[in-house]
Amino acid sequence: MNAALRAVVRASIKRGAEVIGFDHGYEGIINNEGRPLTSTSVGGIIDRGGTILRTARSKRFMTLEGRQLAVENLHANGCEGLVVIGGDGSLTGALKLHEEFDFPVTGVPGSIDNDIAGTDFSIGFDTAVNTAVEAIDRVRDTAYSHERVFVIEVMGRRNGFIALEAGIAGGAEAVIIPEEEHNMKLICESLREAFQKGKRSSIIIVAEGAGKAQEISDDIHAQTGFETRAVVLGHMQRGGSPTQADRVLALRLGAMAANRLLSGYRGEMAGVEGTKVVNHAISYVLSTEREIDRERLWLVSAMS
Repeated sequence: MNAALRAVVRASIKRGAEVIGFDHGYEGIINNEGRPLTSTSVGGIIDRGGTILRTARSKRFMTLEGRQLAVENLHANGCEGLVVIGGDGSLTGALKLHEEFDFPVTGVPGSIDNDIAGTDFSIGFDTAVNTAVEAIDRVRDTAYSHERVFVIEVMGRRNGFIALEAGIAGGAEAVIIPEEEHNMKLICESLREAFQKGKRSSIIIVAEGAGKAQEISDDIHAQTGFETRAVVLGHMQRGGSPTQADRVLALRLGAMAANRLLSGYRGEMAGVEGTKVVNHAISYVLSTEREIDRERLWLVSAMS
């Protein structure tokens, strides 16, 4: 998000605009926590995780009165447009400002879950996957040395994008995700067959929305007798220095969002499809569900 913020600020200044940043998201707009952002303000942040503007949930912004106050503060600060960086909740708020008050907004997708439609990748996804893969690699060393089955739980309450991508890259024997029903009996049979062929360690990846690592670990042990362990990666996937891919993606999307807003376009979100930066209406983005790539599910099965 810092790389995207840097791009928004510098692209806007390049076009002759002034930029104000609001701390704590929509709550900060309601509280009038704005401050000028210059090229110097966003210097040295491209490699930092999180966001220097920080963020917060805002129950007040969920009310019409709260949004009215936010718009009043935006106008009072001389703001003629707003760039919103975030996931479904943030983009929903942006759409409300656009539809209810005709306030110029544009969005940049920021979500490690990669569940936002209208873009192949969201800012943070690549970094989260690489963090998970690094953890999987470390756990695999232990699994091999001690001849154990490890069940590793990654983030993904409603989808399995992180689990699937990390599972493929980490060589997992099975990936359990919310979008696909899993059969523990079949998974355990597969583990037994692998053991009979000489394999003495295995890795199972589970998205948090598809089950709890400890419960799955206990189930595997009960059905197979294998020594099993559960690992929950948790919020470590949300932090850390962003990968090269995430930095470049954030810069491209942030710059595009600023340029489109300054060129008079409204109610859009910048995204990437293939190698090209694209723009879609936020209303389309929020009304469209991003689906798992079934080819990747097949890859997990074929490579295990």
